Amino acid sequence: MNPPSKPNSRPVFQPLGDQAVLAYLQDEKNAQAFAATIRNSDFTWLVDVVPAYASVGVYFDSGRIGSKEVRKALTQLRIAKRIDSIGRTHVIPCCYEFQLDLARVAEHTSLSADQVIEAHTAQPYTAHAIGFCPGFPYLGYLPKKLTGVPRLPTPRLRVEPGSVGLTGRQTGVYPLARPGGWNIIGRTPLELVNVADGYFPLRVGDRIQFQRIDDREYEHLKGNRLPT
Repeated sequence: MNPPSKPNSRPVFQPLGDQAVLAYLQDEKNAQAFAATIRNSDFTWLVDVVPAYASVGVYFDSGRIGSKEVRKALTQLRIAKRIDSIGRTHVIPCCYEFQLDLARVAEHTSLSADQVIEAHTAQPYTAHAIGFCPGFPYLGYLPKKLTGVPRLPTPRLRVEPGSVGLTGRQTGVYPLARPGGWNIIGRTPLELVNVADGYFPLRVGDRIQFQRIDDREYEHLKGNRLPT
């Protein structure tokens, strides 16, 4: 199913199975504002709201309401104008000494390794989607000087938990050991996912600021968690 080519200022809806509708909006900010507006509503039939980039999946109790009525109710919502309060800001320490592909990124961007790190830590990033594996945040968007680095020609069979990578316009953190093809430029000592405990601190709309640390600080912070 393809999204509409030119979504307008109001949501454009498409069915998503028999218990959800998918809303497309102008951009990521509007999608996050729409999701926040839905969460703050008093819909008794609402099951879940899942924003991802410029779309929002709205899951409903089909025993209480039908898809047509859901779309009508969502169309009548007054979408929040201000989204400053949506999401939280997290500081994630990153040790760039645990890199695997910093030289590759530096070569592609014509920057030094230190300049890559400086650019990567210079701004906060917004979590536009969570996926790939539990808790993996797709963060954007990279500064122009870091944009366009392709994925690895052959993905690694295992990327260590906490590894911080980038590719294209995005950066992200592997919270669990997984295969992966992003360029690994560092690693955070923090635990960002614990499935058994139901610990998933990062959500769509959160802002993440990477902070450079050395290997000594990495060992000191190893295993710590973000506040929930």
